[in-house]
Amino acid sequence: MDDFFSRLERSGLGEAVRTTPLVYSSLESVHILGIALLVGPAVAFDLRLLGAGRQLLPVTAAARHLLPLARFGFAVAAASGVVLFVAGAVAVGDSGAAPWKLGLLILAGVNTAVFHRGALRRVDGWDIGVPSPVRARAAAVVSILVWSGVIAAGRLLAYT
Repeated sequence: MDDFFSRLERSGLGEAVRTTPLVYSSLESVHILGIALLVGPAVAFDLRLLGAGRQLLPVTAAARHLLPLARFGFAVAAASGVVLFVAGAVAVGDSGAAPWKLGLLILAGVNTAVFHRGALRRVDGWDIGVPSPVRARAAAVVSILVWSGVIAAGRLLAYT
């Protein structure tokens, strides 16, 4: 695996990101903005599922306004994260935090898919004024915890 990571780092993209002034730091900034656009709306939506604004804001309205932002943030964070990874693949690949971050990202994706294919499809019965079903609240708690873990693991990449 180290050979694969070394080849990634030595690729034209890896070299360009590492050696071109301001590229790496600019990508880090874009990555952080992507994370903010992902996690901010996702947590706001999760809080609605947990009951915040239950009498005022339909879940469908929250989903319509917040989830596209979260998807866009994910796309920005994922694209910039892949490029950042290529630039430092050996160090990131050797980090003890890398498997945690990858595992938590997979868990976030599974949690999102299960929620969208399950509880959200029956939202008409709990859209406003009534508590979200247990499965929706559980998905919200898992989402908040997992995205917090992804952020923590991402920060630990630089230190482990």
